[in-house]
Amino acid sequence: MRLPWLHGDSPFPPTSQALGPETDAPGLLAAGGDLGPERLTEAYRHGIFPWYGEGQPLLWWTTDPRMVLPVAEFRLSRSLRKTLQRFLRTPGCEIRFDGDTPGVIKACAAAPREGQDGTWIVPEMVEAYVRLYRLGRVHSVETWIDGQLVGGLYGVALGRMLFGESMFARRTDASKIALAALVAFCRAKGIALIDCQQQTAHLASLGARPIARPAFEAHLRQAVATPGPERWAYDPGCWIHLGLKPDDQPPP
Repeated sequence: MRLPWLHGDSPFPPTSQALGPETDAPGLLAAGGDLGPERLTEAYRHGIFPWYGEGQPLLWWTTDPRMVLPVAEFRLSRSLRKTLQRFLRTPGCEIRFDGDTPGVIKACAAAPREGQDGTWIVPEMVEAYVRLYRLGRVHSVETWIDGQLVGGLYGVALGRMLFGESMFARRTDASKIALAALVAFCRAKGIALIDCQQQTAHLASLGARPIARPAFEAHLRQAVATPGPERWAYDPGCWIHLGLKPDDQPPP
């Protein structure tokens, strides 16, 4: 099968045409095009995402099955619960939403990954997602200690659908703290699924699981058509959605 090549405003092919599990690149749908806001937004609306490395053409993917984190199934382990309680009670420890989204994206691009040489978040990707952030379509959740950004994650938000992109940590559990805050926010705002794209054991340990592409796309169509949260902002009260008690919060 010849891989479709995108030119100008040419549309994406149907996701059913993505390469299958018997190929060397299951989920690969198309190549070419650009990373402009319109193209990227259209891609995410159909469950398509870019993923490529230095020296490769721009590649577009739609995996089947799709790894997702149903926020109702997020696994808050006993050790992470204790970490959160300690973090929330410690002066100088903060959760911020969109405090430094470009910084989070750049930190994710620079973070070393086990078993990987280099990063898929190439400079063109960084620029593209920063542009989407300025249009209000990308958000970050950040872990700060004593005024320093020590961990976080970012993702694309369309309606009530969140597409998780990447995370990083400069302190132990800093990215897990940010993810827990995101899950609490999503539960509070009626966002049912966080798209994780790729299957990993780490995500599975937190409650993520694969679902068939048709089921993912059915949820996607409904979610992107539903108005999303009016504001992406940290609310300390959101922790109740993870079962944390009021006395887990820092004093006023």
